[in-house]
Amino acid sequence: MTSETATGAAALFEEHRPVLTGVAYRMLGRVADAEDVVQEAWLRWSAEDREEVRAPRAYLVRITTRLAIDRLRQVQSRREAYVGPWLPEPLATDFAADVPDTAERAVLAESVSLAVLVVLESLSPLERAVFVLREAFGFPYGEIAAALDKSDAAVRQLAGRARKHVEERRPRFAVDPAERRDLTERFLAAATGGDLGELLALLAPGARLVGDGGGKARLSLRVMESADKVARFLLGVAKKTVPGTEFRFAELNGGPALLIVVDGEVDGVVQIDAAEGLIQTVYIMRNPDKLSAVLPE
Repeated sequence: MTSETATGAAALFEEHRPVLTGVAYRMLGRVADAEDVVQEAWLRWSAEDREEVRAPRAYLVRITTRLAIDRLRQVQSRREAYVGPWLPEPLATDFAADVPDTAERAVLAESVSLAVLVVLESLSPLERAVFVLREAFGFPYGEIAAALDKSDAAVRQLAGRARKHVEERRPRFAVDPAERRDLTERFLAAATGGDLGELLALLAPGARLVGDGGGKARLSLRVMESADKVARFLLGVAKKTVPGTEFRFAELNGGPALLIVVDGEVDGVVQIDAAEGLIQTVYIMRNPDKLSAVLPE
């Protein structure tokens, strides 16, 4: 391969890297796993006879998807033995910088939200791949069929089954980001201020708390349910806050998130889902293995 050819191959790959990384992350829920898959895709692409490749984007998506399916099958057994609830690794997002179209931006943000990624964990690898390629990136059924080496009819069946499963389980929370930010700020003020009444007023009666400590940070090993239990747990945690702890906001997984920063390092991430002005779910990530990619500003 000449240096000119290598440079062209690298430039073409970098052009499509955002899509490849987006597919891999939605498939795997971990930044490191997604980056590994994309790196492997690059190695295969750089060694390929690209003169035979007429549609580079479709070809690269096919490689990445197949690698992600293989990786997902490998990690699923580890997740079954995971200590406590499993949540996706937080991902910094800034769709507004790259996607001007509001409708497209909303689809991308929802497809990477914690609520949807948690539901995707219950799909088979093939169903997840079809859902991600079709719903998040709008790939035609024919391209998906080619990527998965399946018939068009089989892909449509997988898509229908995956869509039905996700629609039945994902929360239907159409909440403006500004409203979520406001709720998060009020939530923080009530928790750190020890105001049980205000915290209960912000939580829906059936509010849930899903915490991921991975057995490496203290959190409930079960999903906590009911506003009273969630509120009292949060107030108990707030009382133990280390002096000097900072709270900062960032956009993660398509929405506002609260970073808990201790000694310059992110010690936890909190995100909420809301509906009708009330918090429905509180997600807390404290597994240090999943916080390394989240950097405070």
